[in-house]
Amino acid sequence: MHTLATVAVSSDQVPPSARTNVPSVLFVDQSGQLGGAEFSLMPLAATWGARREVLLLSDGPFRARLESLGVPVSLACEASVSGIRKDTLRLKWLGALPGIVRQVRAIARHAESFDVLFLNTQKALVLGALGKPLHRKRIVWYLHDVMSCEHFGPLQRLVVRWLTRYAVDHVIANSRASADALVALAHCAPEDVPVVHNGIDLEAFNSRHIFDIGALRRRLGLPENAYLAGLFGRLAPWKGQHIALEALARVADLHLVLVGSAMFGEDDYEKALHEQAARLGVEDRLIFAGFRDDMPAWMKAVDVILHTSTEPEPFGRVIVEGMAAGRPVIASAAGGVTEIVSHGRNGWLVQPANPVALAEAIETVRRAPEMAQDVANRARDDAAQRFSVDTYLNRMTSAIAGCAARAHDA
Repeated sequence: MHTLATVAVSSDQVPPSARTNVPSVLFVDQSGQLGGAEFSLMPLAATWGARREVLLLSDGPFRARLESLGVPVSLACEASVSGIRKDTLRLKWLGALPGIVRQVRAIARHAESFDVLFLNTQKALVLGALGKPLHRKRIVWYLHDVMSCEHFGPLQRLVVRWLTRYAVDHVIANSRASADALVALAHCAPEDVPVVHNGIDLEAFNSRHIFDIGALRRRLGLPENAYLAGLFGRLAPWKGQHIALEALARVADLHLVLVGSAMFGEDDYEKALHEQAARLGVEDRLIFAGFRDDMPAWMKAVDVILHTSTEPEPFGRVIVEGMAAGRPVIASAAGGVTEIVSHGRNGWLVQPANPVALAEAIETVRRAPEMAQDVANRARDDAAQRFSVDTYLNRMTSAIAGCAARAHDA
């Protein structure tokens, strides 16, 4: 695997050569839904300074969002391939083989007229990299996953290791935690997997624009006078909403809003959460808000933001958003989260899958509102300094331009 120089990735400024010789890019994403990987791709595709296109392997609201930003979008959908999940890979991939071949060829055809193929998700990596003998384009993979045995099976990790070593030209990781897991898997040098953290639209989360929290809660249908915790993200077992419910049962008068919906066939988990709430007797203090498009408003409407992932988080975008919203954040201390949160300085860290520790942290924040706001203010400043969209775009543009430049020099 060949990578661009680390200096180019870590620079906050796009070099002049990158500005004048911006390569054309085909961005590929497996999902039509809106998740962290998709939100990170949107500003990059929308502001790219040369010809670009996004190729989606599934249709959904992500396509409409991209098109509203003026980004050209194409589809290469195969239902049999879209149905392959992490937990069903060994059972479904043989039946999906014809669809896999068609998608590999479709990506290769689209890539022929571009300088760089940017693969934004893991399924896009597999399908785009397998077609390299057909398109022979430089491949950049933006890694959004912790490639560990806790997250992925042996076959998946074997495929990723092989493609990383023999088909991908450059890997960029969304956190050091993601990078380190890939280094251990593929036996590559740490400097070969530079890190570019996701960027957040800080202005959208600027809490200084909100003066009447009561009016905001009334508009959103939230309890106006309750102490309210918020947990944001898709409903999935490893995201740990069930841990938050256990903590809710331990904190008197606390209310909790879950903002997000089940995705990727995880509807059974949402049903289990409803059953758990009934069993714990917290139904009257729990709100299932579903997917919401106005995430900044929902974050600014709560008193504290929770992050409860039970497995190492590749990055923790929702944590940065909470920091930018000016709300105190309590997060699981694992993975990329520890690169964002410094315990007691800009947030609170708790042991993953520990509802007792989570409940105690919530009580700590509730009992000391002035201290909590001081921590939240420092967190907002940190978010502005380290995770702005401009910083992300400059570093990613430099990385992709460097990849194309190396191809011309080869």
